[in-house]
Amino acid sequence: MSPSQTSRRRIRLGVNVDHIATIRQARGTQYPDPLFGAALAELAGADQNTIHLREDRRHIQERDLRLMRDTVQVPLNLEMAATDEMVGFALQYRPDTVTLVPEKREEQTTEGGLDVVSQLEALAPVCVSLREAGIVVSTFIDPEADQVRASQAVGATVVELHTGDFCDAPTQAIAQGQLARLHSAAISAHEIGLVVAAGHGIDYQNVRDVIALPHVEELNIGHSIIARALFVGLERAVAEMLERMA
Repeated sequence: MSPSQTSRRRIRLGVNVDHIATIRQARGTQYPDPLFGAALAELAGADQNTIHLREDRRHIQERDLRLMRDTVQVPLNLEMAATDEMVGFALQYRPDTVTLVPEKREEQTTEGGLDVVSQLEALAPVCVSLREAGIVVSTFIDPEADQVRASQAVGATVVELHTGDFCDAPTQAIAQGQLARLHSAAISAHEIGLVVAAGHGIDYQNVRDVIALPHVEELNIGHSIIARALFVGLERAVAEMLERMA
């Protein structure tokens, strides 16, 4: 291990509790409550709570955003599409960070990064409004240099690199190619002064490759932690991920 690695500040962990809400919404009950999950994740050492308020409300609801904003002690990261409705919610509830993501009703989960390059004119005023409200703006993007530069151009200060193509790679050779893309994009973002985060598809096995990427300061992980929590409990699942990230 190099001296730079041994002196590296611990990468922050954002725990996404959307899938707790998915179980709740499957039956239309009041339980399990993602608010309790956010509290347990925080107690276990999570540095951030992350939620995605989607247009179709398939999991997180406005009520969850409102109550989490009032109760969580660690920073709150709201993933959302750049729509007028969602910008309104963000300006009303003031999460610490807004991560702008692409969104399609028919997708099972977010399938790729936001195409910032093709949406410069639409995204720039959104970013201005959010930043003027004191909200940190992040873009969830594919690991491409043009998307990194476009994110800076619209006013984001953080880029979250989409790790799904690496995490879901069918072969080791393809995975190594995707890691190279992530490596290059992380360097490009750091060189122009952007904070680098990463997320999507990260689990207890591949997380070590992701934290080895240069300049990554934050991971946002949901599905693998919540799935693990079904068998060992949420606090232990979060603690085990933090151990893997150490």
